Amino acid sequence: MITYDYYRIFYFVARYKSFTKAAKMLGNNQPNITRCMNILEQELKCTLFLRSNRGISLTPEGKKLYEHVAIAYEQLQIGEEEIRQNGELENGLVSIGASENALRLVLLSRLEKFHEQYPHVRLRISNHSTPQAIQALRSDIVDFAAVTTPLDIKSPLEKIPLASYREILIGGRKYKKLAEHTQKLEDIASLPFISLDENSSTRELYNSFFLEQGLSFAPDMETATTDQMLPLITHNLGIGFYPKKMAELALTKGDVYQIPLEEKLPLRRIYLVTNGSTAKSTAVRKMIKFIQEYHKI
Repeated sequence: MITYDYYRIFYFVARYKSFTKAAKMLGNNQPNITRCMNILEQELKCTLFLRSNRGISLTPEGKKLYEHVAIAYEQLQIGEEEIRQNGELENGLVSIGASENALRLVLLSRLEKFHEQYPHVRLRISNHSTPQAIQALRSDIVDFAAVTTPLDIKSPLEKIPLASYREILIGGRKYKKLAEHTQKLEDIASLPFISLDENSSTRELYNSFFLEQGLSFAPDMETATTDQMLPLITHNLGIGFYPKKMAELALTKGDVYQIPLEEKLPLRRIYLVTNGSTAKSTAVRKMIKFIQEYHKI
């Protein structure tokens, strides 16, 4: 009776055109490989190999059989590899460098879904500014980065678009009057502004935005994270640009008010950035693919 093992042996003999090489690849001995192929030929009632002093070659019947066996065997290999990879996900570790806005606006929801499917993959998340996250990726400290624009990268770094968002200008109750009418940036530029520090991509963005309007951006207060801005704005220490989605609850409660601007604030994008020159574990590759395909823009 012909079993899978006979076809596996046939695959290697046909591929390497040698009983000896096939035996070596299979960890077997040459006489046993030859015996199995003789049995296969007898069962199929045809000659599969032409044997000569110069080696072996496939007969027309052998070539036709190899076309089918090769497809089947290689598909089985792919399936086995996928099973092994899923097994490796039981103990994987993924290190992520993420800017706060990228983490809260996009990454958290996708990590939640990934964790539901692969609960044993461990995560190490570092809260960075965009420049810091990119530097950590270049230094192989993290496996990939989730960051916001502005973003300047070069090969071997590669970026994958995930989402886009806009920020709004908000102020506390002290600035409620400003929310009643559309304001021109130049008319409120002298008010106290609260912003992320100068090492952030957000600060870079608004420096450029103000320059485009012929103004300079000199915040009165700086914070290390976006989360730190909101309490300062709520307590009337200044106004600031803040992601609209992250400000929704405070707006609903009346803790802050949106100050409409005549000038349109720049659109921002969130990217997943990878390093094409570094090897990635199964868990990292799986997570990158999952995040990328979770929601395409």
